Amino acid sequence: MIVLEQYRDKWLSEKMDEVIGFYPREFYCLDNFSSFKVEHDGYLYSSVEEAYQALGFIESAPEIADKIKNSHSAHEAQKIAYENKDKRQENWDEIKLLVMEDLLREKISQNPYVKKKLLETKNYMIVEDSPKDSFWGWGINRNGQNQLGKLWMKLRDELRLSR
Repeated sequence: MIVLEQYRDKWLSEKMDEVIGFYPREFYCLDNFSSFKVEHDGYLYSSVEEAYQALGFIESAPEIADKIKNSHSAHEAQKIAYENKDKRQENWDEIKLLVMEDLLREKISQNPYVKKKLLETKNYMIVEDSPKDSFWGWGINRNGQNQLGKLWMKLRDELRLSR
C-alpha cells in the first residue's frame, strides 16, 4: 500500500488503497499554480506563480527572471526562484504582498471564470490550505498567516462593492 504524508482528500487515504487523486477541486482557479495566464507589463505569463517569481528578479537579476519566464511549469518557476533567492531584489519582503495583489487583480480582470468563481465563494473564509506554507497559506498546524486567502477575500469584497 502507498502511504503518503499529504492527501488533499482525506477520504482517499482512509477508504482506498493505492489511489492518488489528482482531480482539481472546485476553486482550484484561485491557486497561483493554476494555469490561468496573466499578462503583466506586456509579458504573458502562464500562471500567477510564474509572474510572481519572475518579478522578484526583474530588476536585480533579469537573467533569473528570464529563466523563470522560460520555465515549463509553475513548480519549475518556484524552484528556480528558491534556488536563487539570494539574488532577489532587496526590498522583496516589503513589496511582495503588493505585487501579489496586483497580479491577482490582473488574473481576475483577464480571466472571467476566475472572477465568477471568486464571487461564488460568497462570505466564506478563503484559505490557501497548504500544509507547507505558513505565510501565504495556513501551514501545517493551520495557524499560518494565510496572506493569499486574505488577498482573495479583499478583492472579492472590492468586486462586490463595484457592482
